[in-house]
Amino acid sequence: MEKNRLTNLELEQILNTKLNSQAISDYAPNGLQVEGKREIRHIVTGVTASLPLIQYAIEQKADAILVHHGYFWKNENPCIRGMKGKRIQQLIKNEINLFAYHLPLDIHPELGNNAQLAQQIGVKNLQNLEDKSLSIPIYGELDTPISAQELALRLEKCLRRQPILCHEFIKDFPQKPIKTVGICTGGGQNYIDLAALKGLDAFISGEISEQTTHSAREQGIYYFACGHHATERDGVKALGEWISDHYPVTVEFMDIDNPA
Repeated sequence: MEKNRLTNLELEQILNTKLNSQAISDYAPNGLQVEGKREIRHIVTGVTASLPLIQYAIEQKADAILVHHGYFWKNENPCIRGMKGKRIQQLIKNEINLFAYHLPLDIHPELGNNAQLAQQIGVKNLQNLEDKSLSIPIYGELDTPISAQELALRLEKCLRRQPILCHEFIKDFPQKPIKTVGICTGGGQNYIDLAALKGLDAFISGEISEQTTHSAREQGIYYFACGHHATERDGVKALGEWISDHYPVTVEFMDIDNPA
């Protein structure tokens, strides 16, 4: 790579290496999903490759978009029509590269969604919740035990939305303190049972399902549902900042709000 130049294929290789994407089995392809112009000077990052994000990138004359949620998910209709057709048409028409990294951006120990959230709320000594080297959920501990209300306030401050707190039937609530915390951003609510099995005090994710409430109640574990989008802003933002710190490109993060 020349000093003041970065190509789309070079950027893909850099991201693949940094995120160790080849080692991770995923629900969608990670890397360059839609090929655009060769030279990369300006990148727009965001959570999801929605049409508003693409339109913003066009307005900013971006050469590439980097997201957590891209396209071509397993079991989806492969036809490029309707909403997906409009999105891809705009990318191709404007020669904008689309890079997407899903699970690699969730689990990266430094830049990942889980690690970023843990850092913001003070959860340290991070370990794999699953008994395998590339665990999706993680867990760690707080320096000092805190109440469920205090943890909810920390989450609200960093994510800019009030979490749903499941705590009914927890013995000694609200006095029971929280020391150990599990985290799986996005749609990771089903890992609550594993968190309870491991004896954690609390588990944090983005989404909540009907059965999640019963798991929290009956197993005596605090559960915080903080929003899929809200819990997955910071990974791609951190990745973009890392790129701009190390390579000759400008990067900006654009948050297309999503209440889910």
